[in-house]
Amino acid sequence: MHEHYRPSEVEAAAQQHWQARDAYRVVEDHDKPKFYACSMLPYPSGKLHMGHVRNYTINDMLARHLRMKGFNVLMPMGWDAFGLPAENAAIAYNKSPAEWTYANIADMKSQMQPLGLAFDWSRELATCDPSYYRWNQWLFLKMLEKGIAYKKTQVVNWDPIDQTVLANEQVIDGKGWRSGALVEKREIPGYYFGITQYADELLDSIDTLTEWPEQVRTMQRNWIGKSSGVRFAFDHDIRNEAGALVQDGKLYVFTTRADTIMGVTFCAVAAEHPLAVLAAQRQPALAAFIEECKAGGTSELELATQEKKGVATGLFVTHPLSGEQVEVWIGNYVLMSYGDGAVMGVPAHDERDFAFARKYGIAIKQVVGVAGESFSTEAWADWYGDKQRGVTLNSGKYDGLAYQAAVDAIAADLADRQIGEKKTTWRLRDWGISRQRYWGTPIPIIHCPQCGDVPVPYADLPVVLPTDCVPDGSGNPLKKREDFLNVACPSCGAAAQRETDTMDTFVDSSWYFMRYTCPDAGAMVDTRNDYWMRGGMDQYIGGIEHAVLHLLYARFWTRAMRDLGLVEIAEPFKALFTQGMLLNDSFYREDAAGKRTWYYPHEVELQLDDKGRATAATLKADGQPVNMGGVEKMSKSKNNVVEPKDIIARFGADTARLFTMFAAPPEQSAAWSDSGVEGASRYLRRLWSFVHKHADALRSAGEVGEQDKAAKALRFEIHSTLKQINADYERLQYNTVVSGAMKLLNAMEAYRGEAVAVQREGLGILLRVLYPVCPHIAHALWTELGYGGELLDTAWPEPLAAALVQDEITLMVQVNGKLRGEIAVPADADRAAIEAFALANANVQKFLDGQAPKKVIVVPGRLVNLVV
Repeated sequence: MHEHYRPSEVEAAAQQHWQARDAYRVVEDHDKPKFYACSMLPYPSGKLHMGHVRNYTINDMLARHLRMKGFNVLMPMGWDAFGLPAENAAIAYNKSPAEWTYANIADMKSQMQPLGLAFDWSRELATCDPSYYRWNQWLFLKMLEKGIAYKKTQVVNWDPIDQTVLANEQVIDGKGWRSGALVEKREIPGYYFGITQYADELLDSIDTLTEWPEQVRTMQRNWIGKSSGVRFAFDHDIRNEAGALVQDGKLYVFTTRADTIMGVTFCAVAAEHPLAVLAAQRQPALAAFIEECKAGGTSELELATQEKKGVATGLFVTHPLSGEQVEVWIGNYVLMSYGDGAVMGVPAHDERDFAFARKYGIAIKQVVGVAGESFSTEAWADWYGDKQRGVTLNSGKYDGLAYQAAVDAIAADLADRQIGEKKTTWRLRDWGISRQRYWGTPIPIIHCPQCGDVPVPYADLPVVLPTDCVPDGSGNPLKKREDFLNVACPSCGAAAQRETDTMDTFVDSSWYFMRYTCPDAGAMVDTRNDYWMRGGMDQYIGGIEHAVLHLLYARFWTRAMRDLGLVEIAEPFKALFTQGMLLNDSFYREDAAGKRTWYYPHEVELQLDDKGRATAATLKADGQPVNMGGVEKMSKSKNNVVEPKDIIARFGADTARLFTMFAAPPEQSAAWSDSGVEGASRYLRRLWSFVHKHADALRSAGEVGEQDKAAKALRFEIHSTLKQINADYERLQYNTVVSGAMKLLNAMEAYRGEAVAVQREGLGILLRVLYPVCPHIAHALWTELGYGGELLDTAWPEPLAAALVQDEITLMVQVNGKLRGEIAVPADADRAAIEAFALANANVQKFLDGQAPKKVIVVPGRLVNLVV
C-alpha cells in the first residue's frame, strides 16, 4: 500500500478488476427482488460536463446501494442519437450526421468510463441503429392499423429558401434561423398519433403517480388541460362571393366562462379562419396583416409572450342572447388549430381581452361584480377573472347569479335555442410526428400513383436510412436519393416513391427504456421486459426540462403497447426523481450588435473586495474588462462547463463524484466550487492516510469484545451515524450521506484508545457506506484490509442495537438559556439525578453565583436549562 493516495493508480486497478469480473452485467433473477433504475438517455453532443457526472452519480449511488441490500439492479445506458443538431453539425463540418453522431458516442463513452459508473454496457443502444428504429416503424404500422396513427394536413413553418420545415424555436423574428428568409405557414400532409384518445386515462392516472414530484404532476395536468365549458355559436348572414353562407352562418366559440357571455364586445378569429380569408378578399389591406400572423409562431408559449395585435374585419355576428351586433376581429393570438379558430372577447373579465380592448378602443362591459370592490376600465385587477368571488350583473335575467348557477342557466338557454351545449375540451392535441428532415426514423409508407399511401410490409422492415447523406441546407437530402426514393409498390408493383419525412425524435425516447430490458430480442420486447418493468420502472432520473412532453409521450406510448398486447402495464415510471442543475459563473463581452462572446472561468481574473466577493473581472489574455453574467446552468454555449476529464486528471474520479454529491441535496441546484473539489480531495487523502497509518493493526484486529468507556462512545457514534446515513440513503439525500461518512472518519481519527477492533468495525462500515459514491478508493481499501469478498456484493451494514445502548450520555447545561457547560450522566438517570449533576458542575456554579435556580428545565437526552 502506497503511503500517499494515488487516485489514477487506484481507479485504474479497480476498473480493471470490475471489467475482468464483468461485474455490472445483469440477468433476470426471480429469487431476488428486482430494481430498475435508469437515467434519461443523453444526446451524444460529444462532451460531458460535471452536470452529467452529478446526474449519473445519483443513479450509480442508488444502484450500488440497492445491490448491496440484495436487489437485482439494472442500470443501463444508451444514446438519443437522432435529431436536428446532428444535421446542423453536418452542414457546418461537411460530414454526414451518422459520422458525427457515432464519433460523439465513442467520445462520450470514453469520458464516462473513467467515472466507474456501474452501467451494464451489454445493453447499450443508439436510437439511430436500424435494429432499434425498426421497432419504431413496426409499432407505427400497428398503430396505423388500429387507428391510433393517422394522416392529415398540418400547418407548419416553411423556410422557402432551405425548403424545409422549421421548429418553432428555429423561427426568429419571423425568419428562418439559418437562411434569414421570411417563414411561411403552409398546410402539408403529415402523420399523427392519436394521443387524445387516451386523454382521460392520461389525466386520471396522474393521481396514481404518488412517487413523482408534485410539480411534474401539475405540469402534466396543465398540459393535458381538461376544460369544462360551453360551445356555442354567434349567428350571422355573411356570405361568400357565390352567395353561400360562410360556415352555415354560424361562428362557433368555446368558453369556460359562460357566466360572462353578456359582456362580449368583440370576437377574434385566426388568420386562416374562413371569415378572415373572406374579409381579406374584400379588403386587400387586411391581407398584409394575415401574412404577418402567418409568419408568427405556432406554439402556445410564443402566443402567450408575443405582442397581441388585431385588425377589425368590418364583419359582424349576432350575440346569441342579447341580439346585439358584435364585430369580428382578426387576432394574431388565435390559432386555427385550436378549437374552432375563434374566441369571444370579454375585456372586463379576461386579462388578455382587457389589454386588447384598451389598445384598440373596444368597449369594456362589466358583467360580474364583487361586493364592496369597484371595477375600473383603466387598469386590470386580479379579481376580474376570479369566477369564485363574484355574481353576475348587467346581464338581464341572469343578474345576481353565482358562477355555476349562471353557467347552468345560460347553457340551458343556449341549448333551448339549439345554438350551444355544454362540452369538455382539452388543451392536449394529437402528436404530429412527421418531420421534413433527414436524420430520423424513416416513416414506413410508400406513395403509389394507383394505390395511394401503402404501408411497407412488416417483412421489409426496417426501412433503413442511408447514412452517407451530407445535408447542405437545401432541404431533405432523401428527396435526392434515387436509391432510397424509388421503389416498387408492395400492392401493385407499379413505380412508387418512399415517404421522405422522418419521425419526431420524441418517438425514439418514448420506449428505449423497455428495449434496454431485452436489447437482443427478436420482437419489440419479450418476457424480460415483463420482469424488469413489472409495476413500472422503479426509479427514473432526469431533468425537470423533460417533465412534460417526453414523459407524456412515454406514458401514451406505453398504453399503445398495452393495447396491442405487448405489455401489461399502463404507467412506465413508478418513481421519478428530477435532479437539480450544476451551476457555474459565466463571463462575456458584448459587441455593438449585441452579440455575446462567452469566456471560460479559468480565462478570467476576478477582482475581490475585502470580504472576498467578486466586484469585477478582466480577461487574462488582454487585461480588459469582461461582464459578469452571474451563476448559470453549466452550458457549452456559455463556456461555463467544467469537463470531468480535467477534474479526474487532477483529483481522480472519486473526488469528482464526492464533490457533486456533497455540494447540495440532489434535487436542488448546486454551484460549482474549486475549493469544494479540493475539500473532497482532502477528505479522501485523509481516509487513505488513516488506513495506511493503522493498516497492520486493522488487518489483525479480531471481533469486537468488551469495551472501555471511550471505545463504547466511539462505537455508539459509529452506529448512530450509520442509522442516520441509512435513513438518508432511503430518501436519496446523498449530500448528508457524504457528511455522515465524513463524520465517521472524524470520529475514528479523534479516538485515542486501544480498541482497534471497534475501529476495524467502524472502518468496514465507512467503506461500505462510502462505496456507492467513491467506489474505487472504497474497493481498494476494503481489499487492502482483508475484509473479504467483493465489496459490491457485500451485505449492507445495519446499526447494531447493542451498540446504540449507552451507559452514559452527555447533556448540555444552560443558565438562563446560555450554554455554560456539559455533564455526563447515567443513561437511565432520573430528573432529580440530572438536576443534581447539573448543579454540581463547577462552571455552572460560577454562573449561578451562589443563587438557587427558580426553575429547572430538563429536555431528555439533550440539555438542562437553569433559570435564576
